[in-house]
Amino acid sequence: MHNDLKLFIELAEQLLEEETANPVAKPIPTNELYSRLDLSLNDDPTLDETFKNNLKEIVKYTPKTASKSFFNQLFGGRLGRAALGDLLAVLFNNSMYTYKVAGPQVGIEKTVLRAICNLIGYDENSDGTFAPGGSMSNYMAMLMARDRIDPNVRYKGVTKPLTLYTSETSHYSIAKNASFLGLGRDHVRQIKADDKGVMIVDELRKQVEEDIANGFLPFFVNATAGTTVLGAFDDVTSISKVCRDHNLWLHVDGAYCGSVVFSKRYKYLLDGIELTDSFSVNAHKMLGTPLTCSIIVVKDKKHLYDSLSNEAEYLYQTDGDDFNLGKTSLQCGRRNDALKLWTLWKSIGTKGLENLVDKQFHLADVARNYIRSNSDYQIYSFDDSISVCFSYKDIPSRDLCTALYDNAELMVGYGNFKGEEFVRLVTINSILEEEDIINFFKRLESFVERQN
Repeated sequence: MHNDLKLFIELAEQLLEEETANPVAKPIPTNELYSRLDLSLNDDPTLDETFKNNLKEIVKYTPKTASKSFFNQLFGGRLGRAALGDLLAVLFNNSMYTYKVAGPQVGIEKTVLRAICNLIGYDENSDGTFAPGGSMSNYMAMLMARDRIDPNVRYKGVTKPLTLYTSETSHYSIAKNASFLGLGRDHVRQIKADDKGVMIVDELRKQVEEDIANGFLPFFVNATAGTTVLGAFDDVTSISKVCRDHNLWLHVDGAYCGSVVFSKRYKYLLDGIELTDSFSVNAHKMLGTPLTCSIIVVKDKKHLYDSLSNEAEYLYQTDGDDFNLGKTSLQCGRRNDALKLWTLWKSIGTKGLENLVDKQFHLADVARNYIRSNSDYQIYSFDDSISVCFSYKDIPSRDLCTALYDNAELMVGYGNFKGEEFVRLVTINSILEEEDIINFFKRLESFVERQN
């Protein structure tokens, strides 16, 4: 083990050097991957030096998500104290289903969940769990809502025509989860969004009432805190009134931007969050922890037990249900995802997390100000979003992003909304500073100029 740790440190140092010298790894075409890298698995052991060289090549060509040229997806960067927690979790190798095998790690998870419940205004009857991603957090919310409206579904299956509601700009997992749950994709109602990507609440109410009149049983509404393209926030307070009037479960998918609850300045974007039945947030996005760190909390913890608990004498042999977290988890064996958030939160405090969130909005302002001051750009996004969407010199955004990637210049993605396609720059990378945002644009402009 000591030798492997020494090798790990050597590889980690190489990675840090690569992130500076070659912040965008030159991509290997898929048709060359297996000829360029030795990824084979053989009958005989690999010699130590060969093994190390294989790993070094993999380090070299793996995308550098913690470099200052990574703007591609809704995560990025590396915070040392969070990475420390994740590395410790790997070495501990505890599973989080019982206190007997996880010990203090259970207390760490419960402490994090209680603090998040307190932040959003849930009372002491609330609780939560960690999920293997934002999609599964949404799945669990839908599962609990389904079981609340029809408790017999757990035993007899779906026997009623249930319908659920989400914005047309929401995450694709909602339709996918409807399929998993046996509800059917056709029973997902995608509600129209306005020009900023915000769900139109009058359209929601109209659709719910129409479905009731047609014999359907509405049961669940998904609101979004940070849509994946424009970073829009649905109006939780207004949506909650529709839910209250028709006994609908209200869930907020805050996977992308739910961490605004840590910010005094930007928490208003989630006004009404305390009126919800459940809320999910990914700390591996705005809070910069390593993947994955997905959390779902529920206002009434009985729904976690009703939908997720199952007796297993071979497993639950000591301690009470409150400390046997397998009773409230989708999974049985489950890695410790709470420790990395706890080590970060413990070391920098709630104020430090607030600074992380506020900084991302500030960097987005820096980007928008640059775009607005340069006539070669057209902006598509709006203030108070960490998604900055733009086009440059009428160059097709898809082509521009692909060329930047192929030439190892920048990693940034493209998106589209209401027929418009654009570059989507996200300021979520936790290590970025103002100069990195300006350098992004300068590098993009220089690259385009060199191609002409």
